[in-house]
Amino acid sequence: MPKKTGVKEDMEHILNELLLHHSVSFVSSVDEDGFPNTKAMLPPRKIEGIQHFYFTTNTSSMRVKQFRANPKASLYFCDPQQFKGMMLKGTMQVLEDISSKEMIWLEGDNLYYPLGVTDPDYCVLHFTAHSGRYYHSFNSESFII
Repeated sequence: MPKKTGVKEDMEHILNELLLHHSVSFVSSVDEDGFPNTKAMLPPRKIEGIQHFYFTTNTSSMRVKQFRANPKASLYFCDPQQFKGMMLKGTMQVLEDISSKEMIWLEGDNLYYPLGVTDPDYCVLHFTAHSGRYYHSFNSESFII
């Protein structure tokens, strides 16, 4: 009898398919007035299952200021041609320790962070998902992680 996968495994597979073919991630924060702010970003540098995502960004950015004040966040990945998308809700942590920065540093990042991995304007955004919603075929389903 074939092994039945759970919702988490199914959603992880779907997410991997979305990330494989599309190079944009949408990251949302909450501003000081309580309104959502969404920004297109490069895909996460590191992904652990469907729960942990790591992005690079500038420490001086508006987004970092917002996440420090309110860690509530969401990520959205989509395939607009097939009208599929996955939204994940969770929290965003701003990491500035050297091990986190080294973990996702890539050759060429000096273009954005000229002082290298220790550049004070370079930090890591660590998103931890708690739940999500998958949109496809004019249907949607919510799931808990």
